Amino acid sequence: MRYAIVIEKGEGNYSAYVPDLPGCVAVGDTVEELEREIQEAIEFHLDGLRTDGLPVPLPTSQVDYVEVAA
Repeated sequence: MRYAIVIEKGEGNYSAYVPDLPGCVAVGDTVEELEREIQEAIEFHLDGLRTDGLPVPLPTSQVDYVEVAA
């Protein structure tokens, strides 16, 4: 499965969340570290859902950009 993530820059690090998996978040000092951390967080989150006998949400979020005049 392929889940969309949202990456935000903080004051001293980066954070990410998964819109289709509420509560699935990660932080990292760099984007590269964050991408590794969110990958692990998604896998951990899905394993937890399966262990608890809960349904795994299908990815439905889409990501796109909108151009606006500056």
